[in-house]
Amino acid sequence: MSLRRLLIALLLVAVLPARIAKADAIDGDWCSADGQRMSIRGDNIVIPSGKQIAGNYSRHAFDYVIPSGDAGAGDTVSIILRSEYQAFSRQGEKGDRPTEWRRCKDLNS
Repeated sequence: MSLRRLLIALLLVAVLPARIAKADAIDGDWCSADGQRMSIRGDNIVIPSGKQIAGNYSRHAFDYVIPSGDAGAGDTVSIILRSEYQAFSRQGEKGDRPTEWRRCKDLNS
């Protein structure tokens, strides 16, 4: 194996696990079909109203309580990661139909 191929292989081994791990987490920017947006970064979320609040983070789920002043204040919103590119949220204990979220497309591309 040439030195160049060896270096490329080592680079891929070093970078690939980090990319896979990040893709398998709920963190990121999410968009709904009706134009809503939310952004999850660890325990912090920017909710569809634009407010940044703290919530309960786990790698494949997130939940938060809707703050006062927003529609549904006091309700809990639960978000579940279904795949790398899809999540569903439900508001309240019984909740309405789940809202489907997709990873937002990169606005710079």
